[in-house]
Formats: sequence, C-alpha cells, structure tokens
Amino acid sequence: MPKTKLENVVFTLVMAFVMVYGMICYNISLNIGGCTNQVFLMAFHELIIMWPIAVFLELFVVGRIAPILAFSFMKPTDRPQFITYAFSFCICSLMCPIMSLIATCLFKDPSLETYAQTWALNLPAAFLLQFVVAGPLVRFLFRLVFRRGGKN
Repeated sequence: MPKTKLENVVFTLVMAFVMVYGMICYNISLNIGGCTNQVFLMAFHELIIMWPIAVFLELFVVGRIAPILAFSFMKPTDRPQFITYAFSFCICSLMCPIMSLIATCLFKDPSLETYAQTWALNLPAAFLLQFVVAGPLVRFLFRLVFRRGGKN
C-alpha cells in the first residue's frame, strides 16, 4: 500500500484508470446489449472525462472519508490484508453512487429512475471488479514498482 504522497497519487491514478475503464466498458456493454471488441475502443471517449473526475474524488474527497469509515468497524491491530479490504469496500461504496450519478448526468437521461438503475447495476459490478480484478492487479503492479526492503 502507498506510504508517501507520490505513491498515493501513482496508486490512485492506476487504480482509478482500471476501475473507470472497466466500469465504462461494462456500462457500454449494457447499453448496446453485449460486449464486442468495439466496446473497448468506445470506452476511451468517456474515459478521458471520467478518469480525472475519479482521481480528483479519490484524492480529495473519498480517500479522506474511507479510512474514517473503515476504522469505524476495523481496528488498527487487525490484519493488514483485512484493513486493505475494508478500505476497498468503503471506497467502492462511496465512489460507485457518486460516479454513477456523474455518468448518468453526463451520458444518460438525467432522471432519478435512470440514476437508481445505473447505481443498482453498477454496485455489484464495481465490487466484483475491485475485489477480483483491479485490486489484486494494481496492488501487484504497485509492489513491483515500489519495492521496499524487507517484507512487502
């Protein structure tokens, strides 16, 4: 996990990229009725808008709230792996409704019904993407790039 501000920014940039790109691909696939090779290219049009928003939210809003929430049910003495999972859970729980709202307003019919449906469909996908793909992948890459002496 990041220890310095630079590491935190790098980690956030990579994690936000993977999560936002994955969620955009998922939403485009839902909108067109399936996943095709074209989806992966189409996603870059929204990515250039949504990625900076996600990075900003993570660095300046959600990233400050999530540890407070995580430590409301975790203790600093708990296993570091479980604390990491708690942080991921809290970040996903906060980012998903916010990013779903922004995406609904920018790319869909900005109605309460559309937002509720978008959020409901995105939340399970965001958790799955975070805990099965993005989280393990980004943490692995982070450990490769930011090697430290001793145990990682």
